[in-house]
Amino acid sequence: MYNNINLITLTKINSNKMNKSKSPIIELISWAAILGNILLALWILYNGINEGFQGTAIEKFSYVILITLLSVNAFLLLHKKQRPISN
Repeated sequence: MYNNINLITLTKINSNKMNKSKSPIIELISWAAILGNILLALWILYNGINEGFQGTAIEKFSYVILITLLSVNAFLLLHKKQRPISN
């Protein structure tokens, strides 16, 4: 019984170590996705400002939804990076 408890504890410790260590490639891709989301949202806003926000109601609605989705995606990626990994 004592050996089984030690084995379970060691398994949890090892799995936590594996979850905490991320590949540098994954970190780079994550930061690139965040930066891309922010730049695309800013580009869409710039084009809207430059054109005086002209367009049909459907176009305006789709731009607002797209910017919202990009912003939420960037926020969630950043929030995931800051959240500590729990057991």
